[in-house]
Amino acid sequence: MKSNKTELSNILVERNTLTSNFLEREVITDAYLPVNIKRPQEMSLLLINDGQDLPKMPFEEILNELLEQGKIEPVVCIGIHCSADRKMEYGVAGQPDYKGRGIKATAYTSFIFNELLPFIHEVYNVPSFKEKSFAGFSLGGLSALDIVWNHPEEFSNVGVFSGSLWWRSRGYREGYDDNKHRIILQQIKKGNFYPWLKFFFECGVLDEKADRNNNGVIDAIDDTLDLIKELKQKGYADSSIKYLELKDGRHDVDTWAKAFPDFLKWSWPKL
Repeated sequence: MKSNKTELSNILVERNTLTSNFLEREVITDAYLPVNIKRPQEMSLLLINDGQDLPKMPFEEILNELLEQGKIEPVVCIGIHCSADRKMEYGVAGQPDYKGRGIKATAYTSFIFNELLPFIHEVYNVPSFKEKSFAGFSLGGLSALDIVWNHPEEFSNVGVFSGSLWWRSRGYREGYDDNKHRIILQQIKKGNFYPWLKFFFECGVLDEKADRNNNGVIDAIDDTLDLIKELKQKGYADSSIKYLELKDGRHDVDTWAKAFPDFLKWSWPKL
């Protein structure tokens, strides 16, 4: 089902609703489509978790301006709206956190590959894309990273904005250890090196106040820098990793709106 088409000079925004058997709910998506593209199969695809936040940026104006200025290559962006079950659908597939959150993350991954991607290919008549990427905010950023890392053959890069990289398998009062119980960090440690992958991370100095190790650096930044360190030990060069730290950045849509152009220009620069 399609509705609510809006067209700017370079972008057509189209809302779709599809029924997911895996998630047992209707999923709303917003498609941000570059106009006047003669060879759509040469474009890239960007999936974005928490797509309901994109109109608040407003994302269509950000994308339209970057295309108007010739700063990025055309890219199809699909904003995936979350549900009330967000803390259950996002997370790390196959491993809920210590409170049992993320138990539907495996179903969400199945939705992406078995329902959403086929839907996109069919509706927009694009058999394949030049490359695929995934991005998200907060817990949605963790979800995006999990899906990309565990399906490297499907993706080229990932954008993580204020990522919930603290997602842990054990509570602080249950013998928590930074080196053992951050779930996504453990996945990176145990995973292989996929040389084509690229990683973009954004953190705001005002993302939070928590500082579990009392080192004067908030956990959001510590967790991100620790993960970047692990990626470099895995073999990723500086050219494959972009870290953006905003001094006035908070855990909110306004901050992510400021950071998103950097991700787009870094990922799809106009050559």
